[in-house]
Amino acid sequence: LSLQMVSTVTNSSLLQPGFSLLNFDGHVFFFGQKGWPKRSCPTGVFLLDIKQNELKMKPAFFSKDSCYLPPLRYPALCTLRCDAKADEYQYIIHGGKTPNNDLSDKIYLMSLVSKTSKKMTFQCIEKDLGGDVPEARYGHTINVVHSRGKSMSVLFGGRSYTPLAQRTTEKWNSVVDCLPSVFLIDFEFGCCTSYILPELQDGLSFHVSIARDDTIYILGGHSLQNNTRSPNLYKLKIDLPLGSPAVTCTILPGGVSVSSAIVTQTSDTEFVLVGGYHSDNQKRLVCNTIVLEDGKIEIVESESPEWTPDIKHCRTWFGCDMGKGSVLLGIPGANKQLIPDANYFYILRCKGMEEDKEDESITQICSQTSSEDPGDSTPFEDSEEFFFSAEANSFDIDNADTYNEDDEEDESETGYWITCCASCNIDINTWVPFYSTELNKPAMILCSSGAGHWVHAQCMDLSETMLLRLSEANVKYFCNEHVDLNKGLQTPKKVVCLKKQPMKPLRKKKTMKLSTSTKKSFLRRLFE
Repeated sequence: LSLQMVSTVTNSSLLQPGFSLLNFDGHVFFFGQKGWPKRSCPTGVFLLDIKQNELKMKPAFFSKDSCYLPPLRYPALCTLRCDAKADEYQYIIHGGKTPNNDLSDKIYLMSLVSKTSKKMTFQCIEKDLGGDVPEARYGHTINVVHSRGKSMSVLFGGRSYTPLAQRTTEKWNSVVDCLPSVFLIDFEFGCCTSYILPELQDGLSFHVSIARDDTIYILGGHSLQNNTRSPNLYKLKIDLPLGSPAVTCTILPGGVSVSSAIVTQTSDTEFVLVGGYHSDNQKRLVCNTIVLEDGKIEIVESESPEWTPDIKHCRTWFGCDMGKGSVLLGIPGANKQLIPDANYFYILRCKGMEEDKEDESITQICSQTSSEDPGDSTPFEDSEEFFFSAEANSFDIDNADTYNEDDEEDESETGYWITCCASCNIDINTWVPFYSTELNKPAMILCSSGAGHWVHAQCMDLSETMLLRLSEANVKYFCNEHVDLNKGLQTPKKVVCLKKQPMKPLRKKKTMKLSTSTKKSFLRRLFE
């Protein structure tokens, strides 16, 4: 094992405990920062480019038909293939914490749809599930098993908030262990089924799980109820016949009492277990080799790297598997007292240097590992939120400009994050999309009062239908504070008075006067 420090890390504060790493075509991508993404990288997904011990972060892109994917910390994540030997795969992302510390119960499928020399485009789809849908949680694992030509996802463990009926004012946001149920998820039919096994008595979180064909091995993990780290090694076997699946559990000897450990695959049958905690304040500096062969598992202690004094003396550490026997480890920068809120990173290589040179690209194993601090005991859990962005002009690995936080505008005072009115509740730290048209910034509309000013559509209580109608129509809009004032200041419309045409007087008919002789002559003729 060899340990090498990443000497220059640009904006290392973006990588906080609870992040995940995804691998597409040999490129490692970072997902799961602690704050909401800014407009320069609305996807919240970054390429990790490590060359000559220098780490650079470059933005990734989503296709137009992708759904909104919030930044999630401590999610369950693994790869999904149509069969065990398929080359194409996509990632399953379930649960996790949002920057508002809300827990997600949604499940996403993320795949690579387009790749060029300067840009990689992903598609993210939210899957709807029915049946025994797992509750919102974090610190759990998900794996994919293959049996009898079929595939099934298996979800286990994690933590969730105390149910609303059991909450008190003093412990409103306290967390509890999820029930030790095993969930089988069939993505083909979109259904979930839960199983309660007698061998699994206590809930576990931040454990390690490794999948091999139709078997999943679960070791370690922390139980909040007992405040213990389980020394048991569980073997879950999933049989997928034509009828109902069969799930069995066996407790094996030789487990490891550890939480938040990281596992990386070094060969087809060999894995390395590194990191984690013996207790809340005691790191586990011992490494283990795990061998899966002939349906059996063997865990033996292996040679540990020469840990640096900074790693030995720091109270917390975190990291994630990079694939091909490499692990990205981080320690809080406060231990060095140099740059506030910065973390310092090392790459642990579990293979020889010659083998590393042969493997220029890094891939990620299918088994899901926990890559976090021990849950709520970490000092980063309630620390200040972090925000980031990156210039999205280029995705070229060699020529693209990396993200520089100094180049970003201060959006807390200008732009979308203004205080638009006295009742404005839009905050950059807690905002979540409200309208379907929003992605990474709130919808705004121009008030035509005076010189004009922008207001948030959500603060004006505008419905989505009305917002779309106002954006399409060429009409002036006045915010709630100025709509009455505008009505009072408006000049009444000039009423055009219709001119009434004078009626012409009726002309008197002219009458003829007849003489007496004429009258007598007329009457005589009338009676003849």
